[in-house]
Amino acid sequence: MSSLKRRLADDRGLSAIEVVILAPVMILFILVLVAFGQMVEGRGAIDGAARDAARAGSLQWDVGNAMAEARKAAEADLTDVCVGPVTVDKTSAGFEDAELFTVEVSCRVKGLAIVGLDIKTTMSGSFTAPLDPFKRKAG
Repeated sequence: MSSLKRRLADDRGLSAIEVVILAPVMILFILVLVAFGQMVEGRGAIDGAARDAARAGSLQWDVGNAMAEARKAAEADLTDVCVGPVTVDKTSAGFEDAELFTVEVSCRVKGLAIVGLDIKTTMSGSFTAPLDPFKRKAG
């Protein structure tokens, strides 16, 4: 019986040591999952903003209005996702004689600022929308 008491006495405090060792590992694992979630959310938001920007620009009569509406649409979609300016570039050739309007949208995604880590990543997405032939003939 005395050997059993001695073994139980030797194991006291072992659970506290396990928690002290495993808690930081678990917290790090959770932060990594949050980081990947933030990146996936940022990627989806950038792609959605590129789609909306291309569609908004494709409905305009000239390239100046098209780029202005594309910028407005992208900035509206990315207000809570990006840090700093949102860049919208037209990557398709021509406008008046073209059939497609392609834009590339890019910005720096917030990353893990919500959890205290200031990791920012620049992401970009591209989308192509057909130009509206009826709207363009009216102008």
